[in-house]
Formats: sequence, structure tokens, C-alpha cells
Amino acid sequence: MRQDNKVTSEITKFAADAESPAAAERGVTASACRLSHSYGPVRSIDELDIEIPAGGVLGLAGPSGCGKSTLLEIVCGLREPTGGSVEVGGAADARGRLARCAYMPQRDQLLPWLAAIDNAALALRNHGIRRREARARAARLFERFGLEGFEMSRPGELSGGMRQRVAFLRTLLSGKPLLALDEPFASLDAITRAEMQGWLARALETDPRTVILVTHDVEEALYLSDRVVVLSSRPGRIVEEVRAPSARAPERDAAVTDPDFVAARERAMRALRGGAR
Repeated sequence: MRQDNKVTSEITKFAADAESPAAAERGVTASACRLSHSYGPVRSIDELDIEIPAGGVLGLAGPSGCGKSTLLEIVCGLREPTGGSVEVGGAADARGRLARCAYMPQRDQLLPWLAAIDNAALALRNHGIRRREARARAARLFERFGLEGFEMSRPGELSGGMRQRVAFLRTLLSGKPLLALDEPFASLDAITRAEMQGWLARALETDPRTVILVTHDVEEALYLSDRVVVLSSRPGRIVEEVRAPSARAPERDAAVTDPDFVAARERAMRALRGGAR
């Protein structure tokens, strides 16, 4: 725990030093009101109403194609809704939402011509920090993420899991108050994925951010989130909202085997199976 707190404090320091307007915030409210979206004649999302308090963690689960990734893109200002409205920290326009959100897509989108350390430091460089300083700050977290010794490796020389960890590190270093994570640990092996889930849960307790997490893993969603919204098949509608147990064991393995957690997971799974019909 002491090591995790040290890493988290370093992330906080990096964000503050970045001098981003959003960097001083540790979470913002986010909301969607009757939010809808269509790709031409195909309706992907149908009148969603969602409220996320500052520092809240919302999990999104649902069958493939139900609009989960589209919803993240809309929240982050990368796409505009067809109907309804969305706000992040009081900003309803796309530019304002983008300034408050750090979006991590399913694919890592690392730049192939940059070393891992420079890919991770991109968020700091975008805030005007010089290359040497940005590298030094990002390097402090490479050991914690199992990347020590690969700082100068290009993305093509890294495993899929290592690439995903570099992308996740880049997202954290952005210092944005809302993290939009689209299957952030999908490329990791089971052991590393469980470790990263535990680390993220502890980091968010120490340094709260507002988080929207898309995942096909209901257990992951319930462990990391305050509540999980289950969407139907396309067009995505809310079919169930499952709250995670308020009292959870500090260790992941103990938390996910607790009877209350198991009951919540089964409820979410039933809703997921029903929504996919």
C-alpha cells in the first residue's frame, strides 16, 4: 500500500505541474439527459439518462454493438450526440468536454516511431513540459507498471500487455479529472489484469477521479465501480443498474468472493443475458 500511495502522489504532482486548467480538479460531475445517437439510419443509443458524481466510478456493461464505446466518445467530446445533451464539469460543448476527459480506447494507439517512454510522456509534452523532464517524470512509474528496462523500446518490440500498460500510464499522466476507459485491461494476462485492477482501485481511493469504465468483464466492472449500468443490445438502453457492495475487502480476491459481491455479480449477469436478447 505504501508503494501505491507513493506512485499516486507522483501522478498528482505530475498533473499539478502540467498547469492544465483541469489538472487541479480531482473529479468532475458528468451527466447525460435523454442522450441518443445514430449512425445514419442505424440507432446506436436510445435516450440514456446517466448521472455521475464527482469522483464517482461508473461501469458500463452490455453486448457488443450496444453503443458503449460510442457513449465514451460522446462524453469525451470526440463525437456529438444525435439527440439529448451531455455535460462534463458543467461543459456541454465538445471542446469543453474534451478538455476535462482523458480517453483510453480499446486499441493502445501508441505512435510506432516513438519509444515507450516518449509515448507515455506525450500527455506531459502536450502541456509544454520539455522532453527531458517529461521522460524523467514518466520513467518513475515504469517499474510499477512492469515496464522497467523497456523505456527505449518501440511499440512493435513490446507485447500486447506491455503496450496497453504504456497507454494506461499515458492516460493517467494526462492529469484530466475524468478518465474514460474502454476495456483498459483487455490485453493483459489474467494475473497482471487482477493486479492492475487492485492497483487502480487503491489509486482512485487516494487520488479520486471521475471514471467511466467500459468492460465485458462484469466482475471487473463491479470491483472497480460504484455501480454498473447494464445496456441492452442495439440501440443501447438501460435495462439494469447494479450497485457494488458498499463495504468491500481491501484485497481483490477477498472482495470478489464475498457473498454480497457474488450476489451483485449474478444480478448483473442476469441483466446482461436479458439485455442481449
